[in-house]
Amino acid sequence: MNPIRRELTQTQWLNAMGVDPFWIVEDQPPASTAPSTAEAPQAQVESASDWDALEGQIRSCKRCDLCQGRKQAVPGSGDRHADWLLVGEAPGAEEDMSGQPFVGQAGKLLDAMMAALDLKRDQRVYLANAVKCRPPENRTPDSREIDACNAFLDQQIGWIQPKVILALGRSAAYAVLGQEASIQTLRGRVHYRQQGDQKIPVVVTYHPAYLLRQPAEKWKVWQDLLMADST
Repeated sequence: MNPIRRELTQTQWLNAMGVDPFWIVEDQPPASTAPSTAEAPQAQVESASDWDALEGQIRSCKRCDLCQGRKQAVPGSGDRHADWLLVGEAPGAEEDMSGQPFVGQAGKLLDAMMAALDLKRDQRVYLANAVKCRPPENRTPDSREIDACNAFLDQQIGWIQPKVILALGRSAAYAVLGQEASIQTLRGRVHYRQQGDQKIPVVVTYHPAYLLRQPAEKWKVWQDLLMADST
């Protein structure tokens, strides 16, 4: 990426996030055991019909009680050969209406976060959720609901074979890593998800919706994004 363009987009994002660049520390702890992504196996090319079939299964899924209150399930969207997989927690009211992940104010904030790394939601990025149906009143999905939905996410990860996964929120971290722990415990270092023969780096950070409520935490997300970008 052109370094001048990178500096511009990062500055724009920092301004949008309300983060003073003076306080940003770009040096991140090295991921000492990270495997070389250059040696990762090539993703198996799945046809559009395979994806269509999977999305059809998601939209008609009745594996848990969340299906009873949904308007529609939200399978995910983006580049099916993405370098980045961003996993959120569950659809909200606007996602439930539109059938698309990360819309509304949280989606706009996520777009700004991606733009800082010269990423777009349809280029090098795939967006998905741990749970594909909206929980009542936008509550946090429980572990049983995440487990019921996890086969869908597992299939998406297997087909995409991303170079890095960004888990946005505690439920997303549980779905990707199988660890029930707080964000404070999980963030700040690189984790790994074993996907067949591939070992995928995983960075855990806060969900954009949380940042709308707690803007003081934005600088931590900036550090996490730099860490993910360096894997």
